[in-house]
Amino acid sequence: MMTPLPRRLSTRTKAALAVERLASEASRRLGKGSGEMIGGKLALQVSPHALEEVGSGRPVACVSATNGKTTTTRLLARALGTLGPVKSNSGGANMAPGVLAALARPPYDAAAALEVDEIWLPKVARQVRPRVVALLNISRDQLDRSNETRRIAAIWRELGAELGDCTVVANVDDPLVTWAAATWSKQVWVSVGQNWTADAMVCPQCARLLHRNESGWWSECGLARPEPIVAVTGPGEIMWFGHTIRASIGLPGRVNLGNAAMAAAAAREFGVPVEDALAAMADLGDVQGRYQDVLLGSAGTRARMLLAKNPAGWVEMMELINSAPPRSLIVDFNSQTADGRDPSWIWDVPFERLAGRPVLVTGDRKEDMSVRLAYAGVRHTVHPSAEEAADAAGDARLDVVANYTAFRDLLVRTTPAPRPPAEPAAPAPGGAW
Repeated sequence: MMTPLPRRLSTRTKAALAVERLASEASRRLGKGSGEMIGGKLALQVSPHALEEVGSGRPVACVSATNGKTTTTRLLARALGTLGPVKSNSGGANMAPGVLAALARPPYDAAAALEVDEIWLPKVARQVRPRVVALLNISRDQLDRSNETRRIAAIWRELGAELGDCTVVANVDDPLVTWAAATWSKQVWVSVGQNWTADAMVCPQCARLLHRNESGWWSECGLARPEPIVAVTGPGEIMWFGHTIRASIGLPGRVNLGNAAMAAAAAREFGVPVEDALAAMADLGDVQGRYQDVLLGSAGTRARMLLAKNPAGWVEMMELINSAPPRSLIVDFNSQTADGRDPSWIWDVPFERLAGRPVLVTGDRKEDMSVRLAYAGVRHTVHPSAEEAADAAGDARLDVVANYTAFRDLLVRTTPAPRPPAEPAAPAPGGAW
């Protein structure tokens, strides 16, 4: 798995990496953040080819998507870690500066699991020359920055034609991903499902309406859902290259089992057996605070943190929270720069699915969310902060669904809740993995 770098680092790049270390350390000491972005930006100004020098010649996997790329990258890093050291930027700094920061420390021949922003994927991949790229999904996100989903699919498609022997692990249930992956030299087709289909109503190839049924999708031009060789087939169950295996990971919900299947399929291309990959994912309880329980409000309410930043993400979170008995839900909603300034996408979210549970709304754009919920017929109350909402709920446990900056800010203001006592393990269903 470990391969030597094809050339030594240039003097300019060595200087750039020294600058990156100083800048990132200063940022952390001053409490300005992790320093990944500022360190990487300064390093690339010193040596524009630094990313290519530290990235090429090592085993690299890139993960890109609108939703799920942070979680999938963390799962993939766990799987690759069964073979040796792994570099990863799974903290979310997923543009070129953040990728460079992840690769800026020795050993320079360590494998890398890299989360990459959808628009930045071509620029990063052309420099690091990944062995594998995992493409999960494409949907609307940050409407003032990347609202055209077909454009993203098109640049991914062009990239595949350039990367030579790179393998793409692609979600067959997303027509945009399938079309983008068709030009790559080798495809590993994976079925993880697609609850949100409104951003893939027309064929990306011929622009006619797509046809859908329970077994897949197809277009009159001939573009159709490929037959997967890996698929999530049920709770805790994956079809893996012709046989069924049991899979139990530390993260909840069907969506995360799908992320695990994508990560395991990518890790297989590096020689990681699926049994080892899934075992490495088994005790991952949260990812950058996602799915973590925190203590919220004056009474220390136990609140599970969930992230939803666009319609597709909201639909997935609704499936997760509706799979358990109803409990109070806090919706924390902002529209700052990192969220996208245009919040109009909330009118596409089927909030009607929240009816019947106590809903409490907060955040910078709580009034917008309140109006949307009122039109959806969801009874709710509005509160100045998530802490006050938790106190008003008066429950011992509740869920919080927040978009990006609301989620980030709430994590800073809270402390993790103690882990509950371990419950006795239930007998495993039949089937080996």
